[in-house]
Amino acid sequence: MTKTGKIAFQGELGAYSHQACHDALPEMAPLPCRTFEDAIEAVRSGAADLGMLPVENSTYGRVADIHQLLPSSGLKIIGEAFVRVHINLLTVPGTKLEEVTSAMSHTVLLGQVRNFLTTHNLHRIVGADTAGSAKIVAEKGDPSIAALASELAGEIYGLDVLARHIEDASNNTTRFLVMSRMPDFERRAEKMMTSFIFRVRNIPAALYKALGGFATNGVNMTKLESYMVRGQFTATQFYADIEGHPEDPNVKLALEELSYFTDMLEILGVYPAAPIRQEIG
Repeated sequence: MTKTGKIAFQGELGAYSHQACHDALPEMAPLPCRTFEDAIEAVRSGAADLGMLPVENSTYGRVADIHQLLPSSGLKIIGEAFVRVHINLLTVPGTKLEEVTSAMSHTVLLGQVRNFLTTHNLHRIVGADTAGSAKIVAEKGDPSIAALASELAGEIYGLDVLARHIEDASNNTTRFLVMSRMPDFERRAEKMMTSFIFRVRNIPAALYKALGGFATNGVNMTKLESYMVRGQFTATQFYADIEGHPEDPNVKLALEELSYFTDMLEILGVYPAAPIRQEIG
């Protein structure tokens, strides 16, 4: 399949997913997609070489849709990226703060700037997404309406940054996964991560026994989440991230022990740990 040099993401140009693409893989051309499914399909079909998908936010937790989509996507994780969610008040050029009466953004972002909005008595307007709100504000040209979005969105749509980094939680961070059609199990860094999904067998204490091998072999599990499969309360699947490579002796033993107590185990990806992981931890 011919290389395109493109990386797909969900949202408009200037979205925080675009920021992740820009920061992690600046040499690739961004390909905006309407939905997560569209972004995944762009990679699957060859319209893009890679996909950038958000999986969790330090303030709001996991992105539920992604955990449902990843196992069936057919794509593999080859990297991770972290983006500090710096929120800015963007306005049409020349606007003064006292002229602004309302602010538009995605509902999640509106909830992250309550202090600023309350202090300046700004009315909240819910937009479809952050960059889309910036685009609308630019098109309207109305100084009374501002957008809450990234500085990248301001650059793209020609808006001024009237107030910078106004988020309530300054350490608010979103984690993204870089997805590819093909896996890459090469040891590409000193610190590697392995992500996988599994379903435990229907026996007493199966999850406890399944995870015991990670403790006894000294493998650090940085993430473990459960979610229903096809809406069935009796079918629970688990998603896990661990430190290490599947060929590390301790990781290999832990995964072998896990397989004894599972009826499904699939490696979703092996990739270098992003430097910011240590900063957040």
